[in-house]
Amino acid sequence: MRRIDIRAMVESVVHEVIQSMKTEREKELNGKVLFIFCDSSANEPFADQFIKLKNAKIGYDLLFLDGETSSWLGMQRVESSGSERIIAADEYSPAAIELSKDYDGIIIPEIDLDNAARVSIGMKGTIKAEVIFSALMLKKFILVGADTPGIKRSDRRCLKELTLPAPYRERFESYKKQMNELGIDFKPQMELADSIIQKIGKKIENKKTEMTSSKNNSITENNQLAFDKKLLTTDWIQAQSLIPNNTIVLPKGVIISPLAKDLLKQRKIMVKWIERDEG
Repeated sequence: MRRIDIRAMVESVVHEVIQSMKTEREKELNGKVLFIFCDSSANEPFADQFIKLKNAKIGYDLLFLDGETSSWLGMQRVESSGSERIIAADEYSPAAIELSKDYDGIIIPEIDLDNAARVSIGMKGTIKAEVIFSALMLKKFILVGADTPGIKRSDRRCLKELTLPAPYRERFESYKKQMNELGIDFKPQMELADSIIQKIGKKIENKKTEMTSSKNNSITENNQLAFDKKLLTTDWIQAQSLIPNNTIVLPKGVIISPLAKDLLKQRKIMVKWIERDEG
């Protein structure tokens, strides 16, 4: 008789339950962002901003980087806690480059000279640099505190200095300019919440406009729902408030995603194939 590892089975079940609960909670949100702080006390001045985000139904997680030893460089681990969840130090922890997938935007209230240099030339190797790289690749918005001194909090405590020397300060400002050219926005730290609300609000409006346009242009003269893109996804199907005769008209060559196929079958929606209009 094969021995069953009860502990592993329980861990797997608990993980699946937590993931499903997280998914249900996030359906009620307008968006979600990740704050990356230098240490576990750096978030305290942002308490009022978190209230603003919560009132706007915008979720947020907090990632604390208390020195290099609590990062997951080489370990694929991270020590982090947030208002919505804990990114635990276990085998389910995401790698740094994966973190931005789950968020609409990445918020870095304070960036230092080293990380600014890495980001500006596209070099990875630190958690902040890797998260920013992946966020830029995935076209997520990135907000960085504009009033950051350019020195890590731990270095300020160690060296008892609050500002960079003039040559380093000029170099830091040039890195910030290059980061801005990459699409990274710099905002005063105490205005980050307002900027987040504005960006996510704009994204919601754009999505509503796209959905309205799709609904207005997809009904054909024969009262059939037409599709004029190359890939049919579940998002497009769910966005349709009305599907006449429970039938979608697809030009030949359109690809139906596996999840979309399942949804069509579940809702008993028929697909009618037609020749693509080359005109």
